Amino acid sequence: MATTNPEQEKDSVPFYPDHIRTEFYVVIGILVVVVIFGVLGMLFPVGLQAPADPLNTPLHVKPEWYFLALYQLLKYIPPQILGIDGTVFGVVIILLAVLAVIFWPFLDKKEDSRKAVRVRFIITVIGVIIAIAMTIWGEVS
Repeated sequence: MATTNPEQEKDSVPFYPDHIRTEFYVVIGILVVVVIFGVLGMLFPVGLQAPADPLNTPLHVKPEWYFLALYQLLKYIPPQILGIDGTVFGVVIILLAVLAVIFWPFLDKKEDSRKAVRVRFIITVIGVIIAIAMTIWGEVS
């Protein structure tokens, strides 16, 4: 059996009522600050610019760098392909290409030959070069 020192018990603070009370005061303080900021925001709204117009996209807007190649690819797809909207067609083609890359290792059960590995390597290098070129092209266009 472990024995406790009575002097240590006098110096300790019980967790339940004291800690819960302290946390309650913190929560109340945060809520007061949030309510104050909310009321000030409603009384003195800050208008930065004109409201956004979803039908008018400014010309200077560009996607993040990791989407630049895809957006650049979508620029060069015709508006109508086989009676389908060109953007929808482009997005579906890109999605199918990504899914093919994801599921290809599970579908390919053949033994690897040197020629197959070389062809895959060349296709991968060409794909990476095209993606980098389209990303740079999308940034400068």
